[in-house]
Amino acid sequence: MKILITVRKNWVAPRFDLTSEVVIALCEDQHILGIPRTILMTRPSAEELCALIIKEGINTVICGGIEETHLQYLAWKKIRVIDSVVGPYAEALKAAVAGFLQSGTILPGAKQGGLNDE
Repeated sequence: MKILITVRKNWVAPRFDLTSEVVIALCEDQHILGIPRTILMTRPSAEELCALIIKEGINTVICGGIEETHLQYLAWKKIRVIDSVVGPYAEALKAAVAGFLQSGTILPGAKQGGLNDE
């Protein structure tokens, strides 16, 4: 399974359409295989991000807020979207790999700081 997480700093990005950084991880049998890779996009674009998701063969997308049109497009392409996730992206990845992450999850690390913390 290939997971893509929209990222801002060390957090799940709050908006899909404004994401300029993503992390892609390959997972199997509830384990992350190798080191997840980071991709910096040339500019924030929901359309370019959707194209990247298709090109990379992503099975699951983890993000914050996402517009309904993009959510429906990804669902039509048989890609699972776990949206409205708040917290550190590393925690989100671990929870997804373990099978516990659901849409609307506020991760424990979210209570320890935020995107505005440097």
